[in-house]
Amino acid sequence: LATRVANCDPLRMANLEAMATQLESFGVWQFTDGQSSAQAREMAQRIESLGYSALWIPEAVGRHAFVNSTNLLGATEHLIVATGIAGIYNRHPGVMMMGATELDELSDGRFLLGLGVSHAPIVSGLRGLAYDKPLSAMRTYLTQMAEAPIMIPGGQMPPVVLAALGPKMLDLAAAETVGAHPYWTTPEHTAQAREIMGDDAWLCVEQKCVLTTDRQVAHERANDQLSIYISLPNYRNNWLRLGFTDEEIDGREPRFLDAVVAWGDEDAIAARLQEHRDAGASHVCIQAVDPSGEQSMPDWRLLEAFAPADR
Repeated sequence: LATRVANCDPLRMANLEAMATQLESFGVWQFTDGQSSAQAREMAQRIESLGYSALWIPEAVGRHAFVNSTNLLGATEHLIVATGIAGIYNRHPGVMMMGATELDELSDGRFLLGLGVSHAPIVSGLRGLAYDKPLSAMRTYLTQMAEAPIMIPGGQMPPVVLAALGPKMLDLAAAETVGAHPYWTTPEHTAQAREIMGDDAWLCVEQKCVLTTDRQVAHERANDQLSIYISLPNYRNNWLRLGFTDEEIDGREPRFLDAVVAWGDEDAIAARLQEHRDAGASHVCIQAVDPSGEQSMPDWRLLEAFAPADR
């Protein structure tokens, strides 16, 4: 699949290089499931007006990754829309290629396809599908995508990144795609990922941030976020690899919470974001968690403070 992207025409290669350059600025990671389609469009337009490079959107049990991306791309002019992530079990590899290629053509090269294996409790538990070993499943899926025919005039395969946490998935991301999109990680993980993937891979890391100096509020918001993810084995295994214990994770111990969620004043959050960059991140997408507990919209106060247009 990486070869297929790399062998595109010179103009497309220039567009890929332009996207890589654009992603050097901060992006935003945000759920849109709690918003109407019109609200999501307005949010994307506001994020674009603040100068952010990209908007990353998830796919779980709410909005369809490609329909959502179409809505957001249609509302914006320069913003990259990236899936963080589109689950491979939700669609056939050929259908994934068709959708991604058409979005590339519709957006004039502003679509970034993030792929992931999701999690066994979601795939087998909620959807009733067979969940295979993540690494072999992703490797097979990428091969099948690369072999799928493309018959969309003017459309080419957009860049692909993998939701990669462990060393083997990170290695696969570097070998077969343009890079990785780690989620729920730390600057220490970013450094490890960069060492594994080498200098050329895109490393697009997500960081949850809470703009508050109240430790109790910050930890409450961290707990809100963790309630969705703490039982998912892919994240837990990665936290254990990073040196946290089951007791620290289950007990929501301060050392764990402070490592995975950045909080404090603007300087404290800026320092954490810089740690990711210093560790080798080529792109950092901010998940701006509202201190009030509001989850349908990002904390605009935080996003305005870190707006690339003002820096």
